[in-house]
Order: sequence, then C-alpha cells, then structure tokens
Amino acid sequence: MTSIKDIARLAGVSPSTVSRVLNEREYVRDEVRQRVLSIVKEKGYVQNNVARSMVLKRSFTIGVVIPHLFNMFQRQLFASMEFFLEQRGYKTQFFFIRWSEASEQAFLRRLKSETLDGIIFIHELYSPAVYQHIQERGLPVALCTFEKDQFDFPAVHIEEEASAALATEYLIQRGHRNIGLITGGHFSFGKQREEGYRQALKAHGIPCNPELMVRVPSYNPEAGRSGMITLLTRKLPMTAVFAATDELAIGAIKALYDSGIRVPEEVSVIGLDDIDISTFTTPALTTVRQPIFEMGKKSADLVCDWIARGHMQEKVELFSTTIVERESVRSLA
Repeated sequence: MTSIKDIARLAGVSPSTVSRVLNEREYVRDEVRQRVLSIVKEKGYVQNNVARSMVLKRSFTIGVVIPHLFNMFQRQLFASMEFFLEQRGYKTQFFFIRWSEASEQAFLRRLKSETLDGIIFIHELYSPAVYQHIQERGLPVALCTFEKDQFDFPAVHIEEEASAALATEYLIQRGHRNIGLITGGHFSFGKQREEGYRQALKAHGIPCNPELMVRVPSYNPEAGRSGMITLLTRKLPMTAVFAATDELAIGAIKALYDSGIRVPEEVSVIGLDDIDISTFTTPALTTVRQPIFEMGKKSADLVCDWIARGHMQEKVELFSTTIVERESVRSLA
C-alpha cells in the first residue's frame, strides 16, 4: 500500500510537504504541488480520513444550504460544487430549508451543533441570525447566486438586473413592445430581475404596464404555467413574455400550448438561467445563460481557499451572462 513517505520519495520532497499539499496548506510552490498531486493520482493514494480528521481537528465536511423544494438550476449548481469539493478532499452535507422562519431557526439550532469546515449557501435565508452566527463563529462561507451587503462574506453571482435587462432588450430589438413578465415574489434575485425588465422598457420609452406583470409564489414550471394563465385571462395585447427563470418559462410555454397559442408564432418566450433541459423543450427555449458549472466551481474554491489560507481572500465574483438563441422567440421586424 502506498504511503505518504512513498509519495514523498517519488516526488523528491519531504513527507511534510506532501502532507501540506494533501491538506490544502499554503507555502508550497505550484510546480511542487502539481508534481505531488500527479503522483498521488498515478499511485491511487487514498488518505485515512478518520485519522486525518483526528490529527487536524477538522471534519473535511462542507455544508451546502439549499431549498427544501430545490429546482433544476440549483440541482446543477450543487452537482458542480460537490464534484469540485470532492476533488479537494471534502465531502458535502446538505441542509434543506423551507421558506419559513421556523425552518430557518431549526437550521440555526442544528448548525450550532454541527462540525463543519465551511458552508455554501445556494439558498438565500431571511433571518440575519443565521448569518450573524456564522460570522461570529468565523466559519468559512460562500454565498452563491446572491450577496448580503451587511455581512462580510464572499459571494458568487451574476448582475441580476443587467441580465434581465439583456433578456428584455433582446425582445425589444426584435420588435416586441407589449412584453409580459412572470417573476417570483421571494428572494432578492426575483425583485432584481423585475427591476431589470423595468429598466429596459424605460430605456426604450415603453410604458411599464402593471397588468402585464405577474408575481408567482415559486420559480418552478407549475408557477410559470399559473402565471401565464393569469396573464392570458387579462386579455391584453401581448406578443412576448420574459420569464425570470427557465423553469417559469417552461411552465409559461405549457400554458400557451394548452390554450392553443403557438410559440413563437403568436407569443415569444425568453427565460433566464440556461438549465440543461432548456435545449429539449418544444420549441427549444431562448434564454440568458449564466455559467452554472463555473459558478459552482468558484463557490467551492472560495470556501476551500479560505480554509487553506486561514482567512478570506476574495470578496465578490461577478459572472457575465449571454443570450442563447434557440427557437422560442421570433422577430416582428
């Protein structure tokens, strides 16, 4: 069985250097680190994590906070996080939170009793007590898809308002003026995407009609279907819809199909996220892509680097978004 001493001998370094590499410590040159990791992979070396945890007094566990009813976007995010955390020697522990104060308080009580090396939030919580506890505890943390200005935590997200404006602008450039909006009432990103929609209309002198806007209680396809039905019952002129997430857009397309309205011939639909299934809808969904895989990796790196260095280094990582043209939007020009 290969040992740390064997790895050290083959790499031409000391066992303590190998240990620093395996335990994500600093003060190892990149060239040496890569050489050691290459030999570790070649020899199939596996650490004794029980002994490792006892010696280093660490759990090698990262908590990931996600909603109880998580969606496809969040599923892709934590799949990316889990992959990269495992690559760096960490296992994940999931915390499923409902949209209620009682659930957040229950999570806080559980968090106080858990031994974690760090934590990543995919799900935005309302209770400041949770963030306050983490800050006081000094637990390495990353916020993914949102930011909390009042707390000094690193965050990974997109420019929500600009991305929503990009989607709305795309419709406007193709001749649409009566543009509906389906968004959610929960969480900061829903409000920010609504604001981006408003800004794009204003920039082109298009009045913002409240009757063309619907706020739904969730961000899943069923909420999108319900929101689209609400818009249709108002019987307003409408040639296009911006749905604040792809899942809302998928639900909206279903409602239009059930009502005998063709997409995009009669109503165009654009989403935001570019989840995997968007390619397989009928018609394939035109959307704004946020780099989900890369955002998951960056969130994992932020927490792992904080643990390795003993302090937070980066504060905010903003990812850019791009239009992905498929089949659900037509030009009126």
